[in-house]
Amino acid sequence: MRLYAIGDIHGQREMLRAAHSRIEADRAACGDADAPLIHLGDHTDRGPDSRGVIDDLLAGMGAGRPWRSIRGNHDQLFLDFLSVPDADDPRFGKADWWLQPNLGGDTTLGSYGVEVTADYDFFHLQAQARAAVPEAHVRFLDTLPLTYETPDLFCVHAGVRPGVPFDRQKKEDLIWIREDFLWDERDHGKLVVHGHTPADVPENHGNRVDLDTGAGYGRPLTAAVFEGRNVWVLTDDGRVPLPPV
Repeated sequence: MRLYAIGDIHGQREMLRAAHSRIEADRAACGDADAPLIHLGDHTDRGPDSRGVIDDLLAGMGAGRPWRSIRGNHDQLFLDFLSVPDADDPRFGKADWWLQPNLGGDTTLGSYGVEVTADYDFFHLQAQARAAVPEAHVRFLDTLPLTYETPDLFCVHAGVRPGVPFDRQKKEDLIWIREDFLWDERDHGKLVVHGHTPADVPENHGNRVDLDTGAGYGRPLTAAVFEGRNVWVLTDDGRVPLPPV
């Protein structure tokens, strides 16, 4: 079974369009218009055009392209910011933290025409954002699944809790986990395809493949194709094998 995947987008609309073009070229070479394409989460934040990214994804999905998106921690932070009702909500701390420049919520809101000033009032800013973010974008965020599976692959944003069956994984781990997953060398039953932890280049560790190559920091956005557990990175010149290391 063939499957395409794209790492963390982080508001990089032009990079996403280029990645889609590389995938379309591979589809044409394979004669496979129906293989699913999975966007591995973190569609928003840091990059210049989070709104444009979501617009493009909704347009492609609406046109019937076999595209899927799963939820990243940054997507969750954006959704929490829009939905937290008051400072007593346990999500409030992270929602406020999301507005800091290192998290990139300020650039996401900027793409919707909402400026985050140094002396912002959280709930006034939230009201502005609620008025500016289209309802279709809120629905997109709110309906993002946490995972996508095939017989060979388990696609997730951050990773899995080792030793825990896939159907018993906790949301917090699926969108936030790092060290406990990254340093575990056991086979998880399926090859785990993930992003979340930026690497200089795509990495295949045999039990997991990391496709986050730091687009949120201006580095490349990686697109890859899987056939069973075999993986190739897609470049402008075609496929480059990504064997386990």
